[in-house]
Amino acid sequence: MPEIFIDDQRFEFEGNPKVLQFVLDQGLELPFFCYHPSLSIPANCRQCFVEAGTPVFNRETNSYELDENGDRVIRWFPKLMTSCSLEATDGMVIKTHRSSEKVARGQKDTLEFILINHPLDCPICDQAGECPLQIQTYKYGPEGSRFEHKKVHKPKRVQLGPNVVLDAERCINCTRCVRFTDEISKSKQLSIVSRGDKNYPLTAPGTEFDDPYSLNTVDICPVGALTSTDFRFKARVWEMNQTPGIDMTGSKGTNIDLWVRNNLVMRITPRYNPDVNDHWMPDEARKDYRRINENRISRPSIKLDGEQVKTSWNNAMLTFNEETGKVKPSEILVIGSPHASVEDNYVLSKFFNRLGVSDVHFANDIEKGRGDDFLITDDRAPNANGCRFLGFTEHDPAALGKAVSASGVKMVVILGDDLIGRGAFPAEAVQGKFTVFMGTNNCDTSNAANLVVPITCSAEHAASYINEAGRIQRTIPAKETVYTSRRLNLEMSLGRLDHFATKFDNWESDDNKVDCIPAWEFLIRLVQETGGDLTYTSSREIMDEIASAIDTFSGVSFERMDDEYGIPLKKENQPQGKTV
Repeated sequence: MPEIFIDDQRFEFEGNPKVLQFVLDQGLELPFFCYHPSLSIPANCRQCFVEAGTPVFNRETNSYELDENGDRVIRWFPKLMTSCSLEATDGMVIKTHRSSEKVARGQKDTLEFILINHPLDCPICDQAGECPLQIQTYKYGPEGSRFEHKKVHKPKRVQLGPNVVLDAERCINCTRCVRFTDEISKSKQLSIVSRGDKNYPLTAPGTEFDDPYSLNTVDICPVGALTSTDFRFKARVWEMNQTPGIDMTGSKGTNIDLWVRNNLVMRITPRYNPDVNDHWMPDEARKDYRRINENRISRPSIKLDGEQVKTSWNNAMLTFNEETGKVKPSEILVIGSPHASVEDNYVLSKFFNRLGVSDVHFANDIEKGRGDDFLITDDRAPNANGCRFLGFTEHDPAALGKAVSASGVKMVVILGDDLIGRGAFPAEAVQGKFTVFMGTNNCDTSNAANLVVPITCSAEHAASYINEAGRIQRTIPAKETVYTSRRLNLEMSLGRLDHFATKFDNWESDDNKVDCIPAWEFLIRLVQETGGDLTYTSSREIMDEIASAIDTFSGVSFERMDDEYGIPLKKENQPQGKTV
């Protein structure tokens, strides 16, 4: 097998890897700015310098030439090489900054040139704390600046588009943003303008940067030149805790990170998954922080004299059980949700099966023409396949509206889907029918319901969702509710402020905690109120039961989902579901 020597350490490799990526794959550190594993390689920044050489091979003797010590004779490249563009070859010898003073000096000199015109904005820059330039300057850069002249000034606070702001003075011309729009989103909206030390990225005159994936350029910018309009000056990275999650705005199952401060989601960024979304996510998915933070249903409510009135959990459970006792199983219409988790839908089905309701329905949420064959899908729901694999009956919204309006239906139970808001049926269709809505946000359906039960959203519970390709993935709670604490839940991450804050500090408040519980927990409480024996203590326990009861989910567990970037469910076991 081919071999390569890096700082006198031998490694074997396959294929034709670039030296920089191979070094990073071995867990070794090598500084760089312009390189990105999913983009082309321009070798702009020159920061990934290494010394490189290859052994001298004697074709006559068919062997490597040796020196007086018996070591291979190495023919070194005359200049430092950019490791991002250098292809590894058999026998190659690499010296990094760890073993070569020449490389260390080259990296320091490169950083000094980059910093000549870079503004000292670190105290006010959004990138501070997660800035590669800042970090590498501390590690590899000069201790001070020898530049005593006036820096070059460029445009600042340029609104490139609805989501991205440019500070051209901070740009180091890595061209990552330009390459992204050329190669990934293919909008080709950005280009480098001007020349020499005055160039920076910009859109063509009269156009705006409205690429539906524009905010990915903020993620990959190695400095603070491109910032998010929504997140700009809102929080420091060390003030937030970072939690992995799944995008809820489509069926792609894009992997995300939720960044939370004071129990509010401050921003959403993509999380790498090679089988789903690579390093990217659409801008629309980032806006989902508003749904998570705003207009939430907190505490149950009951409609009295046409108005929603807050009530206690005990009263909500008593009312629910009383109303189900007044009707026959055939008079109850149970509607699951492609927007709710596998666990919530499963327990909903199991709960009503105990009452004699054999069929659970759901309405798909498809907007034809919305998808782009990349990460945006026609299907707006993150878990339609979950409903199908649980055996629910699928309707288009109009067909479900007819079922709701049927004269034989006297009670309607809706899980986490604003069916009235998305036009499945008008509010008048549920008049005269006792309607229960278990949801996360105030909406048209909650306004029309007789009983509203607040349930946790994807940022507040551990639960699984199945994307359009049949891959089951899960979320981890990022936000606390009134009944949970990140200090007690070992799955929840703790940021710097979380470690040290008390309820008396101005950065810690209970105002942002929603009074809600998971839908499955509410249903379990209903059973326990009537003396039933249906008990679960966690969503992990529910998934274990699903995996043992349904062939499609055989072998699925939270641990495997975490370790394997989600689990593709076997196609031969995937049921087709029932469609109306």
